[in-house]
Amino acid sequence: MPNTLSAAVHSELLIKKSRFIGCVEPMRDRAAAQARVIELWRQHPGATHVCWALLAGGQSAAVDDGEPSGTAGRPMLEVLRHQDLEGVLATVVRYYGGINLGAGGLVRAYTDAVAQALLTATKVPLTRRITLRCTLPYALEGTVRREVDAAGATLGAVSHDSLVDMRISLPEPAAAAFIARLNDATQGRIGWIRDDAA
Repeated sequence: MPNTLSAAVHSELLIKKSRFIGCVEPMRDRAAAQARVIELWRQHPGATHVCWALLAGGQSAAVDDGEPSGTAGRPMLEVLRHQDLEGVLATVVRYYGGINLGAGGLVRAYTDAVAQALLTATKVPLTRRITLRCTLPYALEGTVRREVDAAGATLGAVSHDSLVDMRISLPEPAAAAFIARLNDATQGRIGWIRDDAA
């Protein structure tokens, strides 16, 4: 089962006068990752490179940012994959120290910057969420809302027509028990709709 991180973790390495500042942090998607990279450039205007790797929501990225192809982003991405992480962004800000490290040295430096940061990480199991859709009489709306709160689920879109139509998001492993509990609480008067678009 993939894991994410509870909080950002950091590292800093000095290799042949080059400074490598690593960070691995929770990240929801590519747009948020790109915004974070722009923010890092603002924080480190004198940096030579801001390389990054992303695994989030089925999206991945490996960006060398001017380093020789395959020497930064790809090795960073491999560390994330090896650690079975998801929903994370790894960044390494490099200040060039004037001594070339060569391709092998760069791969080791970027790999180590991410791996060192992850030594202090608290990993959190990533639970897949699903969205259920149901219809019910108006009289049962309060009952269903209470069950949603009690289960720690999230109520999404609700519409009121001849019946109340609700979308409910919760961790996938809890779905079967939640449906059974609601069916019991409402004496089977809930209609469950298969909604692949939900």
